[in-house]
Amino acid sequence: MIEQRLGCSIREFFEREGESRFRDIEASVIDELTQGPASIVSTGGGSVLRPENRERLHQRGRVFYLKSTPEEVYRRLRYDRNRPLLQVEDPLQRVRDLFEVRDPLYRETAHFIIETGRPSVATLVNMIVMQLEVGGDVPPTPPPPLSRP
Repeated sequence: MIEQRLGCSIREFFEREGESRFRDIEASVIDELTQGPASIVSTGGGSVLRPENRERLHQRGRVFYLKSTPEEVYRRLRYDRNRPLLQVEDPLQRVRDLFEVRDPLYRETAHFIIETGRPSVATLVNMIVMQLEVGGDVPPTPPPPLSRP
């Protein structure tokens, strides 16, 4: 959504306009998307840096913090050249530094925290649905019908 609004990649925009201007646009998109209709919004890692984003996300929806260790995040992203903040000499240390700053902000924003590790997408989705069911946000999934011979 943000790249659509920018008309270019996030990396290009970062290089041309800088992080602060990017965060302005990110905040605007988060504000729009969280006003409804209900939807799933996957934010970028830095979206929690601004207090207004944390407040809007927390107040207007159910926020899941899919928590991974810095080492796991690095493993997933080490070949991704489209992440402007990781284009440094020591990207693993950068991920660790970002985690130290952002983890408390994610915790403040989240209604649910899920330790991700390396589950399949289906397992992760089931974990999220279970949390929503337990929290009363969605009706429980009915069990499958019993088979009769």
